[in-house]
Amino acid sequence: MENPEKSLQYLQELETIGEEILADRQEIIALDRKRNETREGLRELKKIESEKIWFTLGPLLVKHPTDKVKELLKKDQVQVDAEINKLRSNLKIKVNNLRDMEHQPPVPGLMLKAMSTEEMKAVGQVLGRHTD
Repeated sequence: MENPEKSLQYLQELETIGEEILADRQEIIALDRKRNETREGLRELKKIESEKIWFTLGPLLVKHPTDKVKELLKKDQVQVDAEINKLRSNLKIKVNNLRDMEHQPPVPGLMLKAMSTEEMKAVGQVLGRHTD
């Protein structure tokens, strides 16, 4: 690039997209930790037989009915899963944009989605595996 202003602007755009990608990855890691903690909490609640339990809600320690706590954790888990999926889909777009700006081909397989349970069963049937 001959024009230094255009070169500087181009580098700033690259740097901005790169920083957004790194920030999204860190956010996904933090949300994944939260999802794991929620999953652990739900697993521990299955072992508890009392009607009310103590749990932390931010900086507070609250005694609440076990069923309500399970419901809160399940809602939180669904919300975190949705946020992670949203961040991952946006991350794929940002990575492709960055690679386009760098004049590189897209990452092969980046836009692939996981197969659903029904699709896995269908593949298993085609391959001759027994499914129950």
